[in-house]
Amino acid sequence: MLAVRGVQPNRTYGAHIHTQPCGELPDDAGPHFQYATDPVQPSVDPTFANTQNEVWLDIATDETGAGSTETTVTWTFPDDRRPKSVVVHADGTASEPGQAGTAGGRVACISVDF
Repeated sequence: MLAVRGVQPNRTYGAHIHTQPCGELPDDAGPHFQYATDPVQPSVDPTFANTQNEVWLDIATDETGAGSTETTVTWTFPDDRRPKSVVVHADGTASEPGQAGTAGGRVACISVDF
């Protein structure tokens, strides 16, 4: 589950679980966590970049700039490669080939002990 407030109203943001903790630079959080890792990075192949293989938490905000969302996956994080952050992206998540999993720039990050 993810909840946000104080962001732009009436907008959809993409949010994903990422492999690394947040850092000084937006890219420090690494790529999206994938249960089955795409050998080609960045991953934009819908075979790997999809809601069954990644955690996508796209979130729509209301007129006050608040929103919440939740999702469930059928797998658990492997002990040997647990993700380390949640990144909120500027746009909703694309799903078409060549763009799958992309969601614009990284606008917020929180390190999480999954």
